[in-house]
Amino acid sequence: MRIVVDDLSGPEIAAFLEEHIREMRATTPPESKHALALDGLRRPEVTFWSVRDEGVIVGCGAIKALDDVHAEVKSMRTAAARKRSGVASLLLGHLIAEAARMGFTRLSLETGSAEFFAPARSLYEKFGFTYCEPFADYRPDPLSVFMTRTLS
Repeated sequence: MRIVVDDLSGPEIAAFLEEHIREMRATTPPESKHALALDGLRRPEVTFWSVRDEGVIVGCGAIKALDDVHAEVKSMRTAAARKRSGVASLLLGHLIAEAARMGFTRLSLETGSAEFFAPARSLYEKFGFTYCEPFADYRPDPLSVFMTRTLS
C-alpha cells in the first residue's frame, strides 16, 4: 500500500468521495453531516491523501489547518471491501505524523455518535484521541462526538 498526496483531479477519487458523501447522508441527517465535498477538500488549508493498493484507491483522509497549531482530520474513509484490513490504521498513523511534521501541536476530529461510527471511534481512541468539547465552528450536537490529541 502507498499513501500519496492527491490533487483530487481524477475520476476515481471523485467517485470514492461521492460514495463517502452518500454513505454519510444515509446515516446522518443533513444538519449533522460534516463531511466535505470535493470542492471543500480542494481548499488551500486542506492536504488530502489517497491510499492505493496496486493502483486502486482503498482509503483516503485529509488534514485541514484550523490555525497555526491546530488541525482537523477530515474525510477518513476505507473502501468497504478493505474495512478492518489495516488501511485506516496505516492512514491515521500517517496523518498524525504529517500533522506533526507540518508543525501542528493539536489534531482534532468530529465523528458520529451512532453505533455505525463505533469502529471509527475505537480506532481514534487506539491512536490516543480523547473526547473533547466542540472545536472550531462546530456546535454541540447529540449526533456528533469530538475528539482531540496533542502531537509531540
